[in-house]
Amino acid sequence: RERERASGREQERKRGREEERERESEQERERERTRKRDRERERASERGRKIKRERERARERVSESEREKEKVRERDKERARERERQRERQQERAREREREKEREIQKERVIERAREKDREGESERELERASERKGDRESGKNKES
Repeated sequence: RERERASGREQERKRGREEERERESEQERERERTRKRDRERERASERGRKIKRERERARERVSESEREKEKVRERDKERARERERQRERQQERAREREREKEREIQKERVIERAREKDREGESERELERASERKGDRESGKNKES
């Protein structure tokens, strides 16, 4: 009987040890599942962060490229404005040359009119002299007669 009790207690202890080992290995499996879930969650959030970083970089590239395009557009506008200013300056110079030519023509006309008047004056003086000479001749004839 003593042996049976001892054997029963031994089996009880054995069963207890096995149950303990079973509980421990179940806990270990649970911890492993938890670690696996945590690793998965970490990988997923890392993927999420990576995607976010990529999107941010893409946005930066786009905005950088937009800034570059804007700079190019501004440079083009400035060049166009400069071409327009140059064209206006050329037109102004051409108009100034035209005005200068017109002034020269006017001066020439004034000079020509003055010459014309001089010639007319000369002609009139010639006529006066001629008529004076004729008058002298006639008065001389009168004296003779």
